[in-house]
Amino acid sequence: MNAQKKVAFYTLGCKLNFSETSTIARDFTNEGFERVGFDEKADVYVINTCSVTDNADKRFKTIVKSALKQNNNAFLIAVGCYAQLKPEEIAAVDGVDLVLGATEKFNVTSYINDLSKNEVGEVHSCEISEADFYVGSYSIGDRTRAFLKVQDGCDYKCTYCTIPLARGISRSDTLENVLRNAKEISEKGIKEIVLTGVNIGDYGKGEFGNKKHEHTFFELVQALDKVDGIHRLRISSIEPNLLKDETIEFVANSNSFVPHFHIPLQSGSDELLKKMKRRYLRKVYTDRVAKIRKVLPNACIGVDVIVGFPGETDELFLETYNYINELDISYLHVFTYSERPNTEAALMEGTVPKNVRRKRSKLLRGLSAKKRRAFYESQLGNQLTVLFEGENKEGYIYGFTENYVKVKAPWNPELVNTLHTVELTAIDSDGSVRFNFVKAPVLS
Repeated sequence: MNAQKKVAFYTLGCKLNFSETSTIARDFTNEGFERVGFDEKADVYVINTCSVTDNADKRFKTIVKSALKQNNNAFLIAVGCYAQLKPEEIAAVDGVDLVLGATEKFNVTSYINDLSKNEVGEVHSCEISEADFYVGSYSIGDRTRAFLKVQDGCDYKCTYCTIPLARGISRSDTLENVLRNAKEISEKGIKEIVLTGVNIGDYGKGEFGNKKHEHTFFELVQALDKVDGIHRLRISSIEPNLLKDETIEFVANSNSFVPHFHIPLQSGSDELLKKMKRRYLRKVYTDRVAKIRKVLPNACIGVDVIVGFPGETDELFLETYNYINELDISYLHVFTYSERPNTEAALMEGTVPKNVRRKRSKLLRGLSAKKRRAFYESQLGNQLTVLFEGENKEGYIYGFTENYVKVKAPWNPELVNTLHTVELTAIDSDGSVRFNFVKAPVLS
């Protein structure tokens, strides 16, 4: 019945969402659907939503409209965090036919009957307390790297965050299944795997449906390093209090793990970190950066930071700015605080005006550009290994070194998904780095 049907996907948000979209897409393919691009005409459009910021919520309506422009009679499905948190609100958006919550999204094809448009969006959404089982996923076929989900949910109670409400308690894939998925990915010719989850440093909790840790994140790292055929393993965002010395030291001597860490800071003020209910203070963060620099001097260190949190005075913002300015890190991901329903922070006093939030965000983005430039300059003259991406961007091909320096070269399709040793030579006007090839491909 579905042999001629086409399905398209759009993903908002994090690497975890990308891994889950890819898994859902494989389910459609197994049911006989043909996957096409989101800018093409399809019979079904699936939008995997995010609700970390207010902007992500607003973008959803724009994406729905763009799908309906391709096919006004298409069947529109919304899944993901926003769909779990505000299913009725999403169902009321004109054109949306089906809304699936945190657990239902992994059985999406079973909720589809004849693809007839619904007058009102149909909602299937569990209570988040029921999201207590683990569904593994990984992305493949979309990029030259794969996002491998190892953990889901979060038991932390950060006062600004809705993710525990959208994804439930912390729970993990079994070590056996993670290793099996990693092997499957490597056998398909993917050169790099990025480990992802909501709180991957908490890996091992809920591995077999119970709350205790069967394995630790460090044990996961050790086991993955032994899997044949994986050329690069990259750790995505990990909490500073969960990034242990043993993990940093292991990465420094690893066969596969690359020298790149992304560590959320959120604020450089201890006063605000306490209001956010983060599980560390500034000293812990300083120590993590110092440890990385000691054993991996050329490592790339990325930082998440929130501006405009309630109670962030000019003085406290400057405390954060000055702290990051003095910290030996490589780039920032800057998030402008937005009030999220059912969070403690939304009820706090000391609201920062939105124009002030925007100004502070701009200042930190400028600091990020300065930090990235300084990091790239420190790498000029170094010989590094580049994995080239698969997209022709205005006549150029781009790639990333193991320590996450973005490089560019004139488009050459033979470079796609290959690893090469290069010497970094100069920073281009777009901020990427030019290079000279040192020798033949490391791995074709």
